[in-house]
Amino acid sequence: MTLRELKQLVSLGEGISLEFKRRVPRDERIAKEVIALANTQGGRILVGVDDDGEITGLDDASEQEFLLRRAIERRTQPVVDIRTERIVVAPRRDVILVTVPESDQKPHQLVGDDDPAGDGTAYVRVEDMSVEASEESVEMMESAKAVNGVTFEFGEAESLLMRYLDDYGRITVGEYAKLADISTERASATLVRLSKANLLRLHADRKEDYFTLAY
Repeated sequence: MTLRELKQLVSLGEGISLEFKRRVPRDERIAKEVIALANTQGGRILVGVDDDGEITGLDDASEQEFLLRRAIERRTQPVVDIRTERIVVAPRRDVILVTVPESDQKPHQLVGDDDPAGDGTAYVRVEDMSVEASEESVEMMESAKAVNGVTFEFGEAESLLMRYLDDYGRITVGEYAKLADISTERASATLVRLSKANLLRLHADRKEDYFTLAY
């Protein structure tokens, strides 16, 4: 990437697939950002760029890249695959472009140094933030690996749901549980099952995930 292309990219501002970092932050924080991108639609991180878009560059790019890769190896499970590229922005100052492809090994999780193989927390990207993935989001990511089809029967609760979505457009797990007078566990399972069947679409949200019709 050229400096001109870098400036054009920075001008877009942070968003669902682009994050700015002045320097590589502590392991947990940078690993969370990488995980969120890999679990969503992929994206890029620019290290050496302020939150306001100022291109400051790094005078220790080699050290920063080492810290980045070490954090990913230690704190992501499965380890997220990344690509890095350095863009010269001034004499002895570089920006590190980190490309994070959307992963086919979702869900990636944040784990601790003391238990790298243990269960951790998955994150997804919502607008310009990395947020903890809901149980429904994690289940959808896990189900994407399955090859078996989804079967279900439409009952009164499911029919009530579809009528509600026709009228109001969106619903959360809690709203559906209240609407159909069922447990939140059953509401979650039903919404996820219908999403797996491509009848509903799950939307990650900062406050609470919600579902819409997929057609």
